[in-house]
Amino acid sequence: MWYALLAMLAVFGIQAVLWAPHPETLSYSEFKALLRAGKVSELGLHKDTIEGTLSTTGLEGILGKAKIEEIKKSGKGAPGFVMTRVEDPGLVPELEAAHIRFTGHVANTWLSTLLSWILPSVIFVGLWMFVMKRMNPQSGLMSLGKSRAKVYVEDQTGISFDDIAGIDEARGELMEIVDFLKNPERYRRLGGKIPKGVLLVGAPGTGKTLLAKAVAGEAGVPFFSLTGSDFVEMFVGVGAARVRDLFVQAQAKSPSIVFIDELDAVGKARGISPGFGGHNEHEQTLNQLLAELDGFDTQAGVIILGATNRPEILDPALLRPGRFDRQVVIDRPDLKGREKILQVHTRKVTLAPGLDLSVIAARTPGFVGADLANLVNEAALHAAREGKEAVDLADFD
Repeated sequence: MWYALLAMLAVFGIQAVLWAPHPETLSYSEFKALLRAGKVSELGLHKDTIEGTLSTTGLEGILGKAKIEEIKKSGKGAPGFVMTRVEDPGLVPELEAAHIRFTGHVANTWLSTLLSWILPSVIFVGLWMFVMKRMNPQSGLMSLGKSRAKVYVEDQTGISFDDIAGIDEARGELMEIVDFLKNPERYRRLGGKIPKGVLLVGAPGTGKTLLAKAVAGEAGVPFFSLTGSDFVEMFVGVGAARVRDLFVQAQAKSPSIVFIDELDAVGKARGISPGFGGHNEHEQTLNQLLAELDGFDTQAGVIILGATNRPEILDPALLRPGRFDRQVVIDRPDLKGREKILQVHTRKVTLAPGLDLSVIAARTPGFVGADLANLVNEAALHAAREGKEAVDLADFD
């Protein structure tokens, strides 16, 4: 509301300046008296005003002889006068009878008209864009087809394989991807091709997203991260446009990694929702994703990582060789895996002397990495509430 009020005040101020009346130095009745007395020298007739100069005798009567002499010595012309024009049909015949030189002027108002109409429009459009950007930085028609991927350049993910524990098999498979991005010629010399896509499959909390960020952190390449729902929009065709824009950006920054979390949001099997057919916005987005996976070459160094906990609902065309070639299953950690995960999450926690993490690992069957991280945090909070100096086994219990 305040922005709109300021904009309106600015518009009124501009119009007031452009259309401000000229200062009136002489009334029309005074002008007529001087005209009849023969003291008017020259006139300029405008649409709304009359400008003119007085004769020497006329000036003497108004300014005095001393002032006239001062004006002559300074070299300035005779001072003029301005007054508001009054509807007077007998003015022109009277000027002709008095043999006074007069001219008509047509005012050129294109600049004032331009400023009085276009400038306020520019102010209001700029105000609207500013307010819309403040409300939502992603708003605007030009940004609908843009990818919403977050780009982490090189090691800015802040995560490496040292932060991954308990899923050694999955980590070993993904280290090959890192090795390809670092040493591509090692594989190309024998004619081998790296898989285009790697699908991370596992229960919620097993570390799929963490593992993908660790791959980017180890490889030191741009990392594009987004979720499947980022492609979905209320406008038809926007999802497909965002897929195209994402792959254009990824190839421009190759070698790079594109990570699509919650792939099932966009990769659900076609035909599950009857009644929409091929015109479904979800299917258009999936078709574009399939086309992009076929259209780019891994020799450019673009690797696609996908993550899902519902692989059974993904479209079969998405899982065939040439798209997501590999599926890396991330199981729930075993006893040794849980102990390693606890060691990672307790690095910055003050533990009581003699606390055996293997005991805690044995008491947490079925826990995934996210569960164990939450367990360590809750134990630390409990110890802080009790005023302890360190976290002991009772806090974990």
